[in-house]
Order: sequence, then C-alpha cells, then structure tokens
Amino acid sequence: MAEGLSAVARTGRHAAHVTAATAAGFYPALYLLDRPVAGVYALFTPIAFGILSPLPGAGRERAATVLRAVPAAAVLVVLGTVLAVGTWPAVAGMLAVGFALAFGAVCGPRIAGAAPGLQLFYILACFPPYEPGTLPQRLAGLAVGGALLALAEAFLFPDAPEPSYRERIADALDTAARAAAGVVRGEGPDPAAAERLGAAGRELRLSRLPAGARPTGAGRTDRALAQAGAAARRLLDQLALLAAHVPAPGDTVSADLLRGIAASCAETAAALRRGRWRRGRVLAGPQLLEEMVADFLKARGGAFDGREPVPRAVLVRRSTVLTAAVSAVTVRTAASLALGGRERLHGLPREQFWYAAEGTARLVAVRVRGNLTRRSVVFQNALRTALGLALARLVAGSLDLTHGFWVLLAVLTLGRTTAGATWSAVRAAAAGTLAGAFAAGLLIVGAGGASGVYAALLVPMMLVAFTLGPLGGPARGQGLFTLVVATAFAQIAPVTWRLAEARLVDVLTGSAIGLLCGLLAWPAGARAEIRYAMSGLLRAAAPLVRAASAAVTDGGGASPDGPSPGVRLALHRLRIAEAAYAQYRTEPAADGSGAAHDWLAVLDHGSRTLVGAYWLPRTDGMPGLPPDARRWAREAAEEVVAATVRAAGFPPDGVRVRPAPLPPEVAARVPVPLLAPLTDVEVWLHALARDLEAGSGARPEEAPLPERAGP
Repeated sequence: MAEGLSAVARTGRHAAHVTAATAAGFYPALYLLDRPVAGVYALFTPIAFGILSPLPGAGRERAATVLRAVPAAAVLVVLGTVLAVGTWPAVAGMLAVGFALAFGAVCGPRIAGAAPGLQLFYILACFPPYEPGTLPQRLAGLAVGGALLALAEAFLFPDAPEPSYRERIADALDTAARAAAGVVRGEGPDPAAAERLGAAGRELRLSRLPAGARPTGAGRTDRALAQAGAAARRLLDQLALLAAHVPAPGDTVSADLLRGIAASCAETAAALRRGRWRRGRVLAGPQLLEEMVADFLKARGGAFDGREPVPRAVLVRRSTVLTAAVSAVTVRTAASLALGGRERLHGLPREQFWYAAEGTARLVAVRVRGNLTRRSVVFQNALRTALGLALARLVAGSLDLTHGFWVLLAVLTLGRTTAGATWSAVRAAAAGTLAGAFAAGLLIVGAGGASGVYAALLVPMMLVAFTLGPLGGPARGQGLFTLVVATAFAQIAPVTWRLAEARLVDVLTGSAIGLLCGLLAWPAGARAEIRYAMSGLLRAAAPLVRAASAAVTDGGGASPDGPSPGVRLALHRLRIAEAAYAQYRTEPAADGSGAAHDWLAVLDHGSRTLVGAYWLPRTDGMPGLPPDARRWAREAAEEVVAATVRAAGFPPDGVRVRPAPLPPEVAARVPVPLLAPLTDVEVWLHALARDLEAGSGARPEEAPLPERAGP
C-alpha cells in the first residue's frame, strides 16, 4: 500500500514538472509572441524529456540530463527540418536516426533513457510543410522548453535522491566487514548471519535497481562499478558459507586474513561514500591486503594446532577464506578505478582489469563492436524500432495523413520487445484512443472556436493525463493524451471534430505498423534469445575450466599482453548473456519457457569461471606432484567441462555433475606445499558443478562446503 502511494506521489511530481514547464513555455509563445511554431516545440519538449524518456536520477540530476540532451535534440531538429524536403529523404533519415538512438543504449543508461524523447524531435521536424525559415522558432521553442523543464525538475517538488549503486556497494561492504570480524570471533555456525549476508548480496543484483541507475555504461567508471558489485556479491556469498559452517578454532592463519578482509572492506566502503580515493592505496591494518594474501599462500600449508599435515577440512576452509580475500581485493581495486584512482595492479591479474588502461573512446568502440551482432538484444531492438519508424514515416508521407507524426509516435510508444506484449499494448491503446477521440470530438463540437475554453482546460488536463496515464497502462495513457493534444492543437489553429478522427486513424495506423514489425522482427524477444546467449556463454566457459585447472598443475598463467582469446570470448558472451537476461526479466511470462532454468546461476557460472581463470593460474607447475594426483585434477576438470558442454544443450532433465573429491590415499602422497593449490582447484570445480546443476534445472542435494564455495 505504502509503495503504491509512493509511486502515485512520484508520478504526480513528474506530472507537475512537465505541466508547469509546458504551460510556462507554450502560453507565452502562442498568446504573447504569436509564434505558434515555437509554441509547438515548447509544448513537446517537456513531454519528450519528462514523459517519453525515463530519465535516471532525481531532482538536479535529471535537470542536468535534460540540459545535456538539448544540444543533441537541436541537431536532430536541424536534420529533420532539412530532410523534410521529401518523403524518401525523411524516411532514410528516420531509419538512421532511429537505429542510432536506440542502439545507443549499449553506451549507458543515460543515453538509453533520453533516446525515446530525442526520437520525437526528429519526428516532429521531418514532417511537412518544408519550411526551413521556421528553424529559429523551432530551436527557440526547444531551448525554452528544455530550460523550463530543467528548472522544474531541480526546484519544483524535486524527488528525493535514491541510494546510488556506489552507496549500495558501500553498505554491502560494511555488512561484509562486520561478518568477517564475526567469523573470526565465532564459536559455531550462525545461520542468521548467513541469511543476512545472502539478503545483502541479493540487493546488489542489477535487477533490483531502476534501469537508469544500473552501471551498464561502456566507460571505465561503470565497468568498474559493475565489477565491484559482482565481486561484492561473491564476497558476501563466501562469507555466508563461512558463517554457516563450523569454525576451526586455533586457525590463526585464516583469522589473520579475515581481519585483513574486514579492514579492507571497511576502508573501501568509506572511500565509496566519500566519492574519492584517498592518496595511496587502501591498507588492511599494517599490510596491504594483497601482501596478506601472499603471506597466507605461504603459510596456509603449515601446521595447524600442532598437527602435520593440515586436516583436509581446515584446508577447505582456508581455500574458502582465500576466495573471500580474492573477492575483497577485486572490490577494492575496482572501487579505486571507479572513483578515478590510478590503482597499481601490482601482483593482480591484469586480465581481470583489462579496461583500466583503456581510453573512453576505445571502451565505447569495444562495446559497440561487441553488440553489432544479430544475437544482441540491443541490436535487435534497435533494428526493430528503426524499421518501424521508417515504415511509419513512409506510410504517413505517402498517404498524406493529417498530423502524420502521430503515426510515428504510436510506433514509438506502443512497440514492445515481444509480439505478444505489442499486441496487448495495441489493443489497449486502440480502445483508449477511441474513447479519447470520442471525448475530444464532443469537446470540440461543444466549445467550437472558443480558444479560451481550451486554454483553461489544457493545464488541468495535462496534470491529470500525465499523472494517471503512466499508472493506468496504454488505454488510459492514449485516451488522456488524445484529449491533451486535441486541446493544445485547438489553440494553435481552428479545428473541427475531424481532428479527433485524424488522431484515431493515425494511432491505429501506427499500431498496425508496430504490430507488423513486432511479428516480423524477433517476435519472441529475449525469451528466444536467452537460451542461445546462455548456451554460448557455457560453451565459451568450458575451455577455460580445462585451461585454468591445467595451469595450476602443469604451470602457466595470465598473459602479460592482456586477456587471452578464450577469456575475451567468454567476457563477450557474458556481456551478451547479461543483456539478454536483463531484457528477459522485463518481458511478461507468456508461457513456461525458461521457467525450469535458473539463468542467474548460469551467469554466476560464467563469472566464477572467469574469476578462476584470473586467479587460479598462480604456480610454475608442480614437478613433485604424484601422477595419480595430476590425473585426478585432469579427470575432475574434464568431468566439469563435459557437464558444461552438456548443460549448453539444456537437456530436459538438467545436468547432474559431482566431480570426484581428491581421494584421501592420493592426498596423503601429495607434498604438503602442493596440497593447498589442489584444494583450491577442488573447491572451485565443485562450485562450478553446483552452478551447472542449478542453471540447468536439476535439483541438487545438499552439498558439503567444498561444493558450495569457490573463487
């Protein structure tokens, strides 16, 4: 109930912003200056940026986004004005502009949020009459409308800022610091603490954030924040495992590293809240956390509580503590990069932070090139939108429809990522537009040419339409917007009831075009694409499992020249799969497709594989490793590789895989310094196996700690 009231209040504030900005620009331009063209642009600019565009942030942040978007809108107005010379030039421009703006979503949430509103400026300008002489009026109306909306967003009932993703990571790291300190003090399992950590990790999922607040941009800051959030989630999960299992009293080696993790998390959280990175690197007590990890690697194979060799359960626990430390180092380094620090990657895998030394232009080019494939849902959506808008412009221009830009506006607002969702929106919009057109016709017949009546009704009508429309779906939105445009256009020029008829015809035409494009261009949306994307991710991850395991036992490691081709491919497939999953979560569940699979577990599998590929290759080979231990490592890895390939086909019964644990008789013959790295491999492989079982739809039984931990 409270959440619903909050949504109504938030929508009401946005409606007030748009209404105030529109009225303050439209009325003076029309009645004081007698500049109807400027009035039209002053009317639609706040609507474009305030209603059509889901701009991220609140208050002054939204105002700044509007002001940054106005120059781009001016360019589109100029381009549309020039290309309005003929139907075919306008269609070609619409195809290019429509694709570029929709595909620009790959560059970040701000561009994605502003894109629908920016489309409207080209749409308005590219329709007849061809009057280049009115360009100054158009640009003036745009500038005034944008400035007024920015002022309203910043000072008129501004929204309270919501916690940023950076602040969410800081909160999660505070929770992790307390948990790590609690594990050091713990005397037994603490299921309540494990549950709290799991809940904190779920809050960092990008699906829990508004689309505009997600760090999905192509630049270094967003990439670093996304990496920090993913690493923080892994850290919380790993600490939850440690909290839920019996501790090992007397394990001072693990306790020292856990204290370092707690200190590093607390200091990183403080830096994230300050918004800047302190000079020098974050310390974990008297040592850098990386140095503590290096000391831990040397000491963890030593005696435990006077016993030699170290018990297997303690080795497994130490391996889990090590993975938590790896996650903490990753969070801290990524947070430094996100805050503009020039973190030295001494001792860290450069493959993991490959973007740190790249310029913004290079990072954007990498993102754009990676999504120029028909398997990218962003590419699919951009092409569908561009084709729909271009076809609508061709139809409206060829048939000389009155107020033909309404046809394109219908395509823009009613298009969805699936044909089924588009059909639902079109049906509702048709009914709403019919009702709105009938009401508008009655209003025009009753008021006639009395422009004062329309002027008095416009402001309350906009306030109601922009408040109730977004909350009531396409039917209410299209019906109320029909009344708004009829009331506005009746003040610009004399109208008859046929204006309502033209509005109905245009919306129905645009709806039909949008539905046709939805049926012909990837009608199933992400529900069809997500299986392919996840399958590609699993197939790319499988060779990395083999390579990372072999690098531990046979030597090797990360290339000094940057990510290997296999890592680059897995990273690319992971990004494509993440985009498909993000869209999949927004689409209605028309059937049971994909319900048996935990797609998030598949993404976790890909991410965990990459982390292992970064961190596990840390040996120069194991010349003293017994042949049967080497054979065990190879066979266990191949079992997970084979299961990963099987899972890529998504068999109906799922995939069950349980790599054989290191046999005790084999472990007894392994030299003490080599047993710990083998345990790392074992823990990692069991964690990958559990991800596979969850992702493929199998129902795994409760597993011991080695099967639930890992890098």
